[in-house]
Amino acid sequence: MRRLAVLTSGGDAPGMNAAIRAVVRGGIAEGFEMFGVRNGYSGLMGDDLRPLGQRDVGGIIDRGGTLLGSSRCQAMHEASGQQAAIECLRKRAIDGLVVIGGNGSQAGALELSRRGYPVVGITSTIDNDLAGTDVSIGATTALEVAVEAIDRLRVTAASHRRAFLVEVMGRKCGYLALLAGIASGAEVTVIPEVPMGMEDIAQELLDAELRGKKHAIVVVAEGAFSDADGIAKWFGQHHDRLGFELRVSRLGHIQRGGSPCVFDRMIATQLGAAAVAEFARGRSGLLLGLRQGHPFASPLAIATEEKDLDLDLVALARAMSR
Repeated sequence: MRRLAVLTSGGDAPGMNAAIRAVVRGGIAEGFEMFGVRNGYSGLMGDDLRPLGQRDVGGIIDRGGTLLGSSRCQAMHEASGQQAAIECLRKRAIDGLVVIGGNGSQAGALELSRRGYPVVGITSTIDNDLAGTDVSIGATTALEVAVEAIDRLRVTAASHRRAFLVEVMGRKCGYLALLAGIASGAEVTVIPEVPMGMEDIAQELLDAELRGKKHAIVVVAEGAFSDADGIAKWFGQHHDRLGFELRVSRLGHIQRGGSPCVFDRMIATQLGAAAVAEFARGRSGLLLGLRQGHPFASPLAIATEEKDLDLDLVALARAMSR
């Protein structure tokens, strides 16, 4: 019987467990013997694998995080680490590997593929910064968490005539901040793709006050500024002319946790099953993402490309903030 292994790597994302479940059950349905790798590439190099059956992945579709555990593994950037991973897989007679994760994880998968090992990647990152997919596993749940938090902050902002600067995750990609800003009705949205200085933000808040607004929300992507507290300090020094008292709220890793939404459960299930189907067809070296609502396979090398953000949404965010 042919064998497949699955691992999760890098930052956890809501829906990873649903993807693991789909890979395992889809693999068994295709006649594969399935194995799980604990703790990402670090576990792979340490030969930390275990068999997975249908019941082992029961009851996890609604759970956040990852049943298998995850890690960030610097050794996968080195030839010796990549070779150690392949040797472990071959020692276990594993015929192919499914990698669930984001940029760094898929870069590791690409290196294994370049060394001749069969790998299929599944796009999973809350940042939604992977080329090859319209939306990655976890991004929609993280966005819903951000919007719910902003909705709550707006209530207290309105009670105290305050502005809240809400920092969301996303690294160098403004996807989460931009969509959260639009969906929550933020007065200002700041993303790395469209730089804004503090005076620019201040002017936007002044304009909001002149339009009669008594409170404001500023959504900032974590990659847009290096120091959110520095922004708050600057606003404190210019409070008299700005009109709003500013508070900072970092959502941070709260966006990663919790139960995945229906959309993330669905795409995780679709992509997990599609990844196994590629192996069943004898195909590998691919990255599975979602295009126009359907699983779509791209060459793994696309994981190294920069994903463009739809900047038309920037104009929409500005128009809706009036």
